[in-house]
Amino acid sequence: MLRHAFAMEVKEGQTAAFRSGLGKIWRELTAFLDEKKMVNFSMWNVERMVFGYYETEDDFAFSEADREKVKSWEAQYGDFYTWISVPFEEMRLMYHDFGIVRESKELIRHRVFITKLVPGSEEEYKARHDALVEARGDKVTEGPDSNFSIWNAGGYIFGYNEIDTTMERDRTEEDRQGDIAWETRMLEIMSWLTDDVDWITGLCHENIRRICWHN
Repeated sequence: MLRHAFAMEVKEGQTAAFRSGLGKIWRELTAFLDEKKMVNFSMWNVERMVFGYYETEDDFAFSEADREKVKSWEAQYGDFYTWISVPFEEMRLMYHDFGIVRESKELIRHRVFITKLVPGSEEEYKARHDALVEARGDKVTEGPDSNFSIWNAGGYIFGYNEIDTTMERDRTEEDRQGDIAWETRMLEIMSWLTDDVDWITGLCHENIRRICWHN
């Protein structure tokens, strides 16, 4: 399975128009997703940022006809947003912990987040997360986190995580202190657009919302 991500920024005052435009092409878009076997497709929104995620078979590639199809949708409602990622190019994968991926999503909750990097800190972010991968080694994460990936484009970080709710447990004080130490250190190189660490910083951000999903 291949994982893919994309990101856009909705133009000022065009959020409703963006969502309306998505609705107008939705039937055609989902037929395209089914034809190309693009599964677990979702789009998420906070402020004017839109993050998208989907999965494909290992031999997936966009044909020239596919590219023209996507461009035809852009011609219909592309005036409402600008690209952060580069269309048809893979975003940079900054971290992954794919663990045990659940085909059924009925007992899954998502944690999706967006942050903005301090200019010039992309490699430091990558290095810190590479250290986590190295420390994990060959150990497979059984849960609750699964299918966890973090992506980078245009100075932003986009995280996607599927959490098995049947394996979640109450956070201990040791867990909380570990979270505080890690997130405080990460605040040296990035700022949050979503509300994940508001409980640490005392700031108030929006909760990210899923605006569409197709399996």
